[in-house]
Amino acid sequence: MHCPYCRHTDTRVLDSRVADDGGAIKRRRTCTECNKRFTTVEQIQLTVCKRSGASEPFSRDKAVAGVRKACKGRPVSEDDLARLGQAVEHALRASGGAEVSSHEVGLAVLEPLKALDKVAYLRFASVYKNFADVADFADEIAELMAADADCDLVKESESTKHS
Repeated sequence: MHCPYCRHTDTRVLDSRVADDGGAIKRRRTCTECNKRFTTVEQIQLTVCKRSGASEPFSRDKAVAGVRKACKGRPVSEDDLARLGQAVEHALRASGGAEVSSHEVGLAVLEPLKALDKVAYLRFASVYKNFADVADFADEIAELMAADADCDLVKESESTKHS
């Protein structure tokens, strides 16, 4: 580690703390040459392995950009998209691996997007799951409606318990 002030290579760690929900470590350092202090952040690099076989660092912005297209014209704010990007990155990091496939990134997008906006979810799923015809849309809509009906039954059951 080079000192950002004098570029000396010998620095000493004074304090280390876990940051970013365990995804990073902040270290407070001091330079043995100029005695100035500075902070470094070490973060695990999450890598995406693409279908072509190429690897690239995970980009939350790139994941959100794909979702943004599906959300065009929908009542979804930039804050909503930022939270979705954070949820996707958190889910991928929680999987425990340093390398994930692009397929896993798509899967990690589907659930939070479904909760955010069902129409945007259908748009994204139609491309991600490679819908071939209208029947694929109908099947996905039927699954969404069945899940909504199950949620309504649970809510109704809970409200009658509390009455």
